Amino acid sequence: METLKIDIQSDQEKKVLLAFLDSLNYHYRTDTDDYVLTDEQVKKMVQRKADFLAGKTTSRSWNEIKQRYEGV
Repeated sequence: METLKIDIQSDQEKKVLLAFLDSLNYHYRTDTDDYVLTDEQVKKMVQRKADFLAGKTTSRSWNEIKQRYEGV
């Protein structure tokens, strides 16, 4: 099995491509890179950033986090 990623520029291109794949009986799935945050999630992110910039919280490197949870 091989994965092919295609950046589709329009709804029409998507429609034509999916019709073509359907005609060949290909199995496929569609994903989007769009992520939508709720107003509450945005509010929480803004507050966390403000807390960090104000020195109320700290950060750790990804390596530190991985080491902490390696045994879990």
